[in-house]
Amino acid sequence: MDRATFQFIAGVDEVGRGPLAGPVVAAAVILDPNKPIEGLADSKKLSESKRQQLAVEIKENAMAWSIARADIKEIDEINILQASLLAMKRAVETLSKSPDLALIDGNKLPDLPMAMEAIIKGDSKEACISAASIIAKVDRDEEMIAMDAIYPGYGFAKHKGYPTKQHREAIQTLGITPIHRRSYAPVQKLLF
Repeated sequence: MDRATFQFIAGVDEVGRGPLAGPVVAAAVILDPNKPIEGLADSKKLSESKRQQLAVEIKENAMAWSIARADIKEIDEINILQASLLAMKRAVETLSKSPDLALIDGNKLPDLPMAMEAIIKGDSKEACISAASIIAKVDRDEEMIAMDAIYPGYGFAKHKGYPTKQHREAIQTLGITPIHRRSYAPVQKLLF
């Protein structure tokens, strides 16, 4: 695919497929070629402070960016893969500019009416996917930190809903919250 023929290229990524709690969050970013952003990389390889700094830069300098999600109910109803694709679709559809090419992190494509390319480990290969990965992760982390105040004792601010030892023990002791994914095995076990 000759990318030179495309005017607006969006990078698309999601975060939060592995956690036992919270939404899956996706972002789409169309970078401005005239405003390059230094230091873009896979969000998982950056420190929290670096991600936060880059998220501000991305939002200030990108041609367009959007963040969307699929909530816990949707994850439980349609499964995490479909919920991730739905969040990506929503992120692209809510961009202020319509891309003519979407570069999607991973090996599956959402249902979108434009040229698309799935790129495995795209968040470490394509700057626009890295940018999407960063703003999605910062947004989801902030949401999980806010959930920590609403549901104290689970450690959401620390593990962001991922199945750490602390989180699994908290579920055993305190039970499940409304933000836990009931279709996930460690949570499901406590429902019966």
